[in-house]
Amino acid sequence: MNYKKIIQEVFTTVDAIENKGNLASYIPELASLNPNKFGVHIVTTSNIKCGLGNYQEKFSIQSIAKVLSLCLAYKILDGDLWKRLGVEPSGNPFNSLLQLENDNGIPRNPFINAGAIVIADVLISNLKNPKEDLLTFIRSLSSNNDIHYSAKIAASEKSVGYRNIALCNFIKSFGNIENEPCDVLNFYFDLCSLEFSCEHLSELFLFLANNGKAPHNGNQILTKSQSKRINALMQTCGFYDESGEFAFKVGLAGKSGVGGGIIAIHPNQYSIAVWSPKLNKKGNSYKGMKFLEGFTTLSEQSIF
Repeated sequence: MNYKKIIQEVFTTVDAIENKGNLASYIPELASLNPNKFGVHIVTTSNIKCGLGNYQEKFSIQSIAKVLSLCLAYKILDGDLWKRLGVEPSGNPFNSLLQLENDNGIPRNPFINAGAIVIADVLISNLKNPKEDLLTFIRSLSSNNDIHYSAKIAASEKSVGYRNIALCNFIKSFGNIENEPCDVLNFYFDLCSLEFSCEHLSELFLFLANNGKAPHNGNQILTKSQSKRINALMQTCGFYDESGEFAFKVGLAGKSGVGGGIIAIHPNQYSIAVWSPKLNKKGNSYKGMKFLEGFTTLSEQSIF
């Protein structure tokens, strides 16, 4: 498979289309991004690597980080984790409160904000130094140690995080938050502030294309079964209420973030990251979605 040729062709095509959508203006730090940034990087399980555009420039991965916190929580609690949150698509926006009332404070899945807040609470309950321990875990996934939280972005999110504050307190009222909401929220905002380039992001997530094993050192991060289930959740829930559309048009496991990034996984084949800051109406990268649709169409490689 000539990935370099395919990526070049699709990148050129998508780069030329009208850059529709809007920046995530409700987060002040994201509202000031250059809307014309566009990068992509792929790394395969056979160690083929290729990048184009702004693939070495760092950006805020936002909700993509929810996959990483979930992996650590799953590693710690295994099946007991699912007593506190579900595995079903929500069919609602990522910051919706609607289902929590009917579901007695159990978030539908770990990738909506409510679910990620519960995961943050789980990590605080089970780690001595959750912020540092999560960073150590993430750094263990690849050979890149240049991974940091952004205090500036975390503070920016916290300054407008009223709905997340409401979500956390509402879940607390049902007894599904064990720690103080302010501590859980501070950790959650830090988590979402992590910054990566497309190159580093694709390399970091390659373990999910490799049956849970980190290719750079052979360490088994998750069991094969856990890795399969994380990929399944990314497939069904990774794009909020556009997850079905992504499965239909792209056919990969994936996760988006409102910073304009998308990570996508083809098990046993590759990990690919795309970044373009303008978002469609569902909160997913407009050009990122277009690129991945074109990529799996031209390569004829998808899960289905």
